[in-house]
Amino acid sequence: MVFSPELLLQALITGVLLGGIFALISVGLSLIWGVMRIVNFAHGEFLMIAMYIAYYLVVKGGWDPYLTILITAPALFLIGILIFQTTIRPILKDPSMNQIMLTVGLSLIMQNLALVFFKADVLTANTTYTRLNFMLGPVVVRGSQLIAFAGSALTAFLLYWFLQKTETGRAIRAASLNRDAATLVGINVRNTYLLAFGIGSASLGVAASLMIPFYYTSPTVGLFFGLIAYVVVVLGGLGSFPGALVAGLIIGLTESVGASLLPGSLARVLTFGIFIVVLLFKPQGIFGGKQK
Repeated sequence: MVFSPELLLQALITGVLLGGIFALISVGLSLIWGVMRIVNFAHGEFLMIAMYIAYYLVVKGGWDPYLTILITAPALFLIGILIFQTTIRPILKDPSMNQIMLTVGLSLIMQNLALVFFKADVLTANTTYTRLNFMLGPVVVRGSQLIAFAGSALTAFLLYWFLQKTETGRAIRAASLNRDAATLVGINVRNTYLLAFGIGSASLGVAASLMIPFYYTSPTVGLFFGLIAYVVVVLGGLGSFPGALVAGLIIGLTESVGASLLPGSLARVLTFGIFIVVLLFKPQGIFGGKQK
């Protein structure tokens, strides 16, 4: 291993840009947990579906990758509410193990359907943004990653504004705090759950379109991002929106620095080392309070 200040600086910049994507992917999972107290283990596979949609729009349809957000976000919103209505809503009051097994089953079904329809091929969309690079001294900044970071930050801000400033957003937050009290003041909790799950899924559609110029698509791509999303959400605090954003940046930096300093699979040691330390000393997460 050869260490240099330039290598570390490159890793830090890449980590921040990557962390923005991690944060956006994790925000949807955090929202779903915060409102319904259910962990969607098929979260990564929703992202995989969105990435296939974006890929075919770019490669077969000739779309600009960032314009595919106009299709991927609404499509994932509709897919999310369809799956929620047909599979998740009936078991919301069941024991946690039933919910876990259901979403794990959904994950396996989605992966295997993708293998049937798209084979195991690893697909990449080569666009003009893929080759767009900037030099900051000795550091190379990939233009597509910079755009993805900016898009993630904007999407996270808009989602935060929606939750804080709109009537619908306040209804979602009220349902997450106390569903019985929310019902008493006239909030339709059933529809609120449906909307929250749809929004959490739609955020993955945005993430997929932002990622498609620089990341590959395959039936198993959701495994990595699903695992990272769980780590980020637990690290930041279950249901905490700011926690997901901060933890996403932390994990992005850790992943990038680990890959630069440690060989091969040891790169993940730093990521999960931090995760374990936080669980040991602050199990509720960085921004999390005690779970009720």
